[in-house]
Formats: sequence, C-alpha cells, structure tokens
Amino acid sequence: MNKTEHFEKSLTLFERASKVIPCGIYGHVTPAATVPGAFPYFARRAEGCRYWDVDGHEYIDFLCAYGPNVLGYNHPHVEEAAARVQRDGNCLNHPTEWSVLLAEKLTALVDFAAWAVFGKNGSDMTTWAIQVAREHTGRRKILKVKGAYHGSHPWCTPGHGGILPEDRAHILEFSWNDPEDFTRALQEAGEDAAGVIISSFHHPIFGDSILPDPAFLKLIEESCHHRGIVFILDDVRSGFRLHLGGSHRHFGFEPDLICFCKALGNGHPISSALGREELRIAASRVFLTGSYWNSAAPMAASLAVLEILEKENTLEHMRRQGERLFEGLRSAAKKNGVKIRCSGPPALPFISFADETNFYRSQHFAAECILRGVFFHPHHNWFMCGAHHDRDLDHTLRAADEAFASVKKHFS
Repeated sequence: MNKTEHFEKSLTLFERASKVIPCGIYGHVTPAATVPGAFPYFARRAEGCRYWDVDGHEYIDFLCAYGPNVLGYNHPHVEEAAARVQRDGNCLNHPTEWSVLLAEKLTALVDFAAWAVFGKNGSDMTTWAIQVAREHTGRRKILKVKGAYHGSHPWCTPGHGGILPEDRAHILEFSWNDPEDFTRALQEAGEDAAGVIISSFHHPIFGDSILPDPAFLKLIEESCHHRGIVFILDDVRSGFRLHLGGSHRHFGFEPDLICFCKALGNGHPISSALGREELRIAASRVFLTGSYWNSAAPMAASLAVLEILEKENTLEHMRRQGERLFEGLRSAAKKNGVKIRCSGPPALPFISFADETNFYRSQHFAAECILRGVFFHPHHNWFMCGAHHDRDLDHTLRAADEAFASVKKHFS
C-alpha cells in the first residue's frame, strides 16, 4: 500500500479543508512542518499515550499534542474533575472559586511567586509578561534569544505576514549560551532595558535542543538584578516536566516572572503567569482579559493535574522513561551503523542525525516510524508523558530499529 492509500481519509479531508480554511491546516500543525503525505493530517481520538488518526491508524505519541498531554490523553481523574465543575457552569459572568484555589496552589509551588493570573495560551502570558516588565520599569527594550519561540504575537512570531518593523522595534536578540553576545545586547539596550525573556533550555525548531550553561544563566540573573531589569522565564514548554516549582528550580536560577501553559491543564485550555510581590502593582495596571479566561472547568482540571503530578511522582517517571528512550535509540542507531545526536532533557527528548544538515534522514526516520505506529516529529522536540510505559517503549524501540535500518539503506 502506498502512502496515499494509507492516509486516504486524511488527504480527502485535507482537500475539503483547503476549500474553506486558509492553508487547510495552519500554524504549527500544518503538514508542511512534518513530512507532507507521509504523516496523518487529522486525528480522531486519543487515550493514554496513544492516538488514532481518521484512517484508523494507532500511534504511540511522543509529541503529546505539542506538550499539553503530560498525564495521558483523556485522563479519568482530570476529566472527571473538569466535568463535575462544568455541570455547574463553565463560562460565567464572574470568576469562580476555582481561580482562587488554583492561584493559591501555584503560588505555593513556585518559590518566588506572590500572585498568579490566568489566560488560555502561552502567547497570552509571554506578551502580557513583557508588558508588565515595561510598566514596572518605565522602559521599552526586551531582550530575547535568537531562534527562541515565545508565541504567535507580532513581537515574537516566527511568521512574516502582517508584521511591521514597529512591532519589533524594541526587541533585541542575543545568542544562547553566549555571554559576550548577551552583554552586547545589554549594552545596546542601555538604560532602556525593560526585560529579558528566555526559556530554561534552548529548543529551536529545525535544531538540536541545547541545555543552559550555568554561568550564562547566572550572568543573566545578576545583570537583571543589578540593572533593575525584569527577568522572565517562558516555561510554557518545560513547565511541570522538569520540576513542579518551575524549571528554573531544575537548572538553578531564579526569574521575576514565569509563564506556564501546555502541561498545566493536560489538554484543557489554560495558561498562567506568576510573579514577585514587587511586580504586583505593574501587573494590576496591565489590562488582561478574555471572555473565556475565567472558565472554571480548565482550572479544576489544572488542580487535578497538579495533584496527580505530586502524588504519583510523574516527573520522575518521565525522566526515567526518557532516559530509556535515549538509551534505546542510541543502541539501535549504533547497531544499524547510523550516527545520531540525543539532545534536551530526558522528559523533553529529541534526536537528530549527526552527519546531516538538511533533515532528510530525520524526515525519513520519522516517516518510517509512523508506518510502524510511532509518532516522532522530525523537526520539533518531543515530549514524554506519565502514560508512556515499558510496553510502549518496547514497541517504540523495535520500530526505531527498523526505521534506522531503512535510513542506512536509503542513504548509504
């Protein structure tokens, strides 16, 4: 069976979508971001660490909906908590007690945080955070890492359409793990530096993940402290996978603001930003709202997620399974005479091929894994979840062994 027949319903649905939706499928889930024609385009259902596409094919999922699935799709305890609250009403005229309960829980978990606010997307929180930095300092310049993703808003989007030079007039970039380049950007900003925003490790698309140099993090932290610059941690991707109190605890530094999303709701739409007491007044002045942002069910779901992460020690489970995945992939690659690089923390793993720059091997490997019921993204970092068990890793590593053999044969 050829790939067109394998994904017949996906491709048919995509053809229909293209007539009524710009691009058919847009944004980060566009087929162009994987391997067009070799990956499914539409999902039907999911359970645990597995999902099924519209053609009925089952996959062990190492993308986890690009991160939100931290406990397993359709987790019964989380879904029950959300449904129970939803019966009383979800989107109401006012916030519910769930917003207070969740804010109390998060500020208890995050060591430096005195308050919390809520939204729906990571972009909501990172954009609001830089506004708070500007309001608090009375300055304009924001420093960010080259190639870092902080959302879809004009100041940081990786896209090009509809962007004005003015949207990024006060955004300065520096290279990851490069103290000299950070110092250069800081000097360029001068007395107008309002904030520095980073992720806890660098995870560019189309590139290996790069862990932080502790001296680099220390330089940023101390520079912000001495100059009165707001230090913002975008923990949207890593939050609640490396440390329950924020991934800064995992890497040993301390920001002033932290942004969460993805794993916070296990698929329920919610994001949050937390900050120091001294930023409370500025935070109260920066307008933040949305018709659905106080919805009760996602907040109840988030409380259930945090409870389970604590009770079941899920972060340690993800670390162990991620290490086993790395180990197995290295072994399978070596067996087949293929050189790979493993990068990122084990809970957010990624591999690339050591002797290529065009991603053809990565794409071929991922497409071969898809045919064997394993979903690896060829360009974006992967995610472990609490539902990845030994039997899933066993199947995955058998599939990877065959996929590496195919890479060796195809690119020999």
